[in-house]
Amino acid sequence: MDSKVIGEKIAKARKEKNMSQAQLAQQIFISPQAVGKWERGESMPDITTFDRLAEVLGVDLNYFSENAPSVTAEILNVSESASTTTLVTENASGSHDRHVLINLTAADLQESDFAGVVLHKGKFKASSLRGADFSNADLTGSSFDASDAREANFNGANLAECHFSATDLSGASFAKSVLLRTALNMSGQGAKFVDASLVDVKLLKTDLRKTVFRNCTFTGVDFSYCDLRGIDFNGQTFDGVRFDKSALNDVSFQGATLRNVSFTVPFSLTNKSHLALKTINFDGAIMDKLTYLALKGLMVVDLSNVTIL
Repeated sequence: MDSKVIGEKIAKARKEKNMSQAQLAQQIFISPQAVGKWERGESMPDITTFDRLAEVLGVDLNYFSENAPSVTAEILNVSESASTTTLVTENASGSHDRHVLINLTAADLQESDFAGVVLHKGKFKASSLRGADFSNADLTGSSFDASDAREANFNGANLAECHFSATDLSGASFAKSVLLRTALNMSGQGAKFVDASLVDVKLLKTDLRKTVFRNCTFTGVDFSYCDLRGIDFNGQTFDGVRFDKSALNDVSFQGATLRNVSFTVPFSLTNKSHLALKTINFDGAIMDKLTYLALKGLMVVDLSNVTIL
């Protein structure tokens, strides 16, 4: 595929629509710089973007292949398979049926029923998923990028190796869900994780202030640079977890079990923000000796009612 030919055609169609690079970028959820690179032939849209690009510019995929039929075939053949996802559900007899093919990118899927589906490596980019039901679905390897998933139901879902990037999960529910090697860079507040298992999960630079964690297990979880102020972790289990440079004001670990857990402060030891550690409640917590000694070394943490394993 000739990137310069494709770029020239994108620029021509954009100008005929009286659109700026910024306006085009906004409609296909990318940066204006990326559009500029396309038009200069320095890069090309990925396969799943061609459909949306053609729709916004008011052309069909054949437009990009004028005087180059092989390009049309390449775009059409690969795009058709890449921009759609097969949903598979189990019927009453226990066999699996294949149902519809849907385009999940920039789609309006509010309150849609995905319950029980098997959807591996699905792509929900800039999609409206508010109130969607993903309960008991197998979503292994799926990505949710810049999507609105407020009040979505992920109860009992398999979210192994899923990626949530800049996704609004306000009020979303993750009861009894499985999160394995899952990345959660989310916005919004009030997501609920109840009876959930989190293994090798990354929650980096994320505002979790009103997130609910109840009766969860955390193994190899990274909470670095998160805002956890006021979070209740009472009675929950932490093994190999990092709370590095996170805001931990008024966080409670009452009755929690902590093994090999790392805490470092966001600023220097001389900064008054270091005193925020004094507000952490470890009353009745159980921890291994190394975790205990590391916290003791911070000098301001109250460990008077902690049991050492």
